[in-house]
Amino acid sequence: MILKNIKQLVTFEGTTAIEGNDPDRAVILEDIDLRIEDGLITAIAKDLPEEGEVIDCSDFTLTPGYVDSHTHFIFGGNREDEYRMRLAGASYVEIMAAGGGIRNSVHHTRQASQEELVESGRKRLMGFLENGITTLESKSGYGLDLDTELKQLAAMEVLQAESPQTIVPTFMGAHDIPPEYENRPAEYLDYILETVMPRVKAQGIARYVDIFTEKGVFEIEESRDFLEKIKAMGYPIRLHADEIEPLDGAVLAGELKAVSADHLLKISPEGIASLKQAGTIAGLLPLTAFSLKAPYAPARDLLEAGVAVSLATDYNPGSCHSFSVPLLVALSTIYMRMNMLEVLCGLTINPAVSLGLGEEIGTIEVGKRADILLHRAPNINFLPYHFGVNTVELVIKDGVVRLDRRKSHVSGE
Repeated sequence: MILKNIKQLVTFEGTTAIEGNDPDRAVILEDIDLRIEDGLITAIAKDLPEEGEVIDCSDFTLTPGYVDSHTHFIFGGNREDEYRMRLAGASYVEIMAAGGGIRNSVHHTRQASQEELVESGRKRLMGFLENGITTLESKSGYGLDLDTELKQLAAMEVLQAESPQTIVPTFMGAHDIPPEYENRPAEYLDYILETVMPRVKAQGIARYVDIFTEKGVFEIEESRDFLEKIKAMGYPIRLHADEIEPLDGAVLAGELKAVSADHLLKISPEGIASLKQAGTIAGLLPLTAFSLKAPYAPARDLLEAGVAVSLATDYNPGSCHSFSVPLLVALSTIYMRMNMLEVLCGLTINPAVSLGLGEEIGTIEVGKRADILLHRAPNINFLPYHFGVNTVELVIKDGVVRLDRRKSHVSGE
């Protein structure tokens, strides 16, 4: 396949995270061609000979496929009634009293069969693909028991076998405290370590382990003890940190050299310094802050401190039932004051590195897998300018066209 006459190609380069999402590290090429063979990028140059399928890119800006490093897309049921209550002014306590919250999803996910989880996950994957997401992380955490957590991970494995997208499974049994362990978080974490993790390891699907470090859920010392034992089992770790209360979960993430610490709405200066020193990637989730009407994470403070930042949807049934990358771009540029090159870095190479895939994807370079988006845009800065609108017209994953909107227009006939 030849991508011919590319109007603009924008990418970062390398296999490691870009500290501070440095826009000076971006490579911008114009009027260039690109060759794909056997799923890999084999040449980027002017005037490449036309061989095989040729796609005219004279109206397109090309970027790497997006990498979504934080999702919860395998779950049963939906929570639109709960969202309606929130829009009407109900508090979190009132919603919980009405049977809402994570436990609502836990109930429906426990009830769902693996086949039902696969079918709903399949539909959601198409939504991710339509937004240009070619690789995504997927967390369990809506079972909070042995059988359902394994069922969620097994559904991810089934979907990976049939989907063109790359799915990176994360075990997150420590997402909340289940009713069976009410007010006994330490006992529940012991149950995960002693009963669930041996089976997770034997199943062989999960590649990371995550925990919700938050006041009233798993606090700092409980999280530390749990994560140290998880690391001893050989798993790299991720954290939900400093989302609601300023617990300094980011400090803990740095001390334990976590791969990423995500949310970070309430991160402290000490947390920022800890992430920088450890090389832990800061995962920012502006769609969730938007949905909750919460202050956004301090992206500029993180970037100016030299922390590598990734951006992700946090797609989930409660606080963020959206995988809209155009909205994410708008929020990141307008409210978190990131420029578009910083955003692109946060959607491509940095999350790829956080998922252990920096050698393979996240940039458009010779030798890497051909995960490429064609945007109906004259240049990269058109994406935030055309805010809230999906500019992705064609998605190439592993060198194969997986989505093509070029002929999807309204006909006047």
